[in-house]
Amino acid sequence: MDTQDTSCAPDSVAVLIPCYNEGLTIASVVRDFLRELPHARVYVYDNNSTDNTRAAARAGGATVACESRQGKGNVVRRMFSDIDADVYVLVDGDETYDAASATELIAALAENHMAMVVGRRVHHSASAYRRGHVMGNALLQRLVGFLFGHSINDLLSGYRVFSRQFVKSFPALSSGFEIEAELTVHALSLQLPVQEIDTPYGERPAGSASKLQTYRDGFRILGMIVNLLKNERPMLFFGVLAAILEIAALALIYPIFVTYVETGLVPRFPTAILTTGIGLLGFIGLTCGLVLDTVTRGRREAKYLAWLAAGERISQVRRLVRARVSPAAVGAR
Repeated sequence: MDTQDTSCAPDSVAVLIPCYNEGLTIASVVRDFLRELPHARVYVYDNNSTDNTRAAARAGGATVACESRQGKGNVVRRMFSDIDADVYVLVDGDETYDAASATELIAALAENHMAMVVGRRVHHSASAYRRGHVMGNALLQRLVGFLFGHSINDLLSGYRVFSRQFVKSFPALSSGFEIEAELTVHALSLQLPVQEIDTPYGERPAGSASKLQTYRDGFRILGMIVNLLKNERPMLFFGVLAAILEIAALALIYPIFVTYVETGLVPRFPTAILTTGIGLLGFIGLTCGLVLDTVTRGRREAKYLAWLAAGERISQVRRLVRARVSPAAVGAR
């Protein structure tokens, strides 16, 4: 790991760029953000790159560090833990996002007191934003809207600005590209203030290859959808499962029951036993949903308390800073 200090001064802006084999573009990305945000500090965390990503990032003027655990989620979690700032700009290192939009995103965060501002990608080329990724984004958006009653239009955008309070209270669990959806779900589940702003989204430069794979990441998105449903709406998830099992049990037991009413005999005894087992599984599923629904409510309360506690710590630090630089404090010295 690079030995440079990764602390930020109060009222500072940190640009966070997780990278894996972006040697072709990372220096340009770093210079673009330093030009647009001259008082910011740019951090590049390399994720086991096999090219010259680290050297190029240093040449561009970034503070460079490494994260050995593979996956964008692991890198973002490390960056959120290591870096101290008041405003965080998270962006990819592939030169597809518009650095000039950063000032607008930061202004919206500060002026509107947002927890997170998302750069909503506006593209004019099919190759910049592939159809499979558009479909996955739309599917996830509809699910999140169904789960929380509202959503944002670009859940998978990698261009975001966060307040310090959000970053220091966010329990990052994802290891890969699911991190964007996790950030969104965290904000929506706690009903934190979130805003979207349109930003240009371009193609990768020639010779630069995307790390996303349509089918592999499509299946990961489907898995994420199932996990979101299970974790955030367990009563719905297990309730539907229980209903399916009970309907199957009723369908199997109906002819047996009719025969029993007519003849007093129970035919197909193994089927009757199977039906009983399926019915019991349905009731167990319903019980799991009830229990986990209570657990989920407790988790949300704990995350919201962490959010409030982070805000209180920030307020205390700012009060101490103001006290140290006030005229009365200076005179007392």
